[in-house]
Amino acid sequence: MHTTKAYIYSLVAIALTLSSCHSTPTTVQPSPTISAAVKPPTETPESLLPNQSSSHSISGKKVNITLYTSDTQCQKHLPQAVAVAANAPVTNAVAQILEKEDTADFSISGYRVKLQNGVATIDFRVAPSSQRQISSLSSCEQFALFGSLRKTLTSNPQWKIKQVKFTQQGEEIIL
Repeated sequence: MHTTKAYIYSLVAIALTLSSCHSTPTTVQPSPTISAAVKPPTETPESLLPNQSSSHSISGKKVNITLYTSDTQCQKHLPQAVAVAANAPVTNAVAQILEKEDTADFSISGYRVKLQNGVATIDFRVAPSSQRQISSLSSCEQFALFGSLRKTLTSNPQWKIKQVKFTQQGEEIIL
């Protein structure tokens, strides 16, 4: 009888020990810290945008697009269906990517999107308070920012964008 009690006490002790080791798994996903609000500027006049009908310029109307963002290893771009305002879909797509890529030490304060003959030019303004400049971005950060923008703009066929160029205050960014 004494061994049965000892056996039961041992089982209870083991069960308590194991149950106290249980913890809820947590995943840490770094969320971007937005240090300066990215304000989308006006886009190229609607008459210059390819394949835009007048019904799309109604305020509040949304269109579905595919937004591409980098995976955590900076190896590939992952597609995501999102809805953006129909009156400036390209600029709104750029805004969504910039919000995802903005970090505590690198911040874009503004940008302009120009569409001409199948070429999109994105002109960036780095925030004066930004601790880092575009030239200091790692290859992974460049892939995430510039690659996501390029893939998103060229992979949405309704925009008919074949090439994407990047400038900083009018000067071409060499990647």
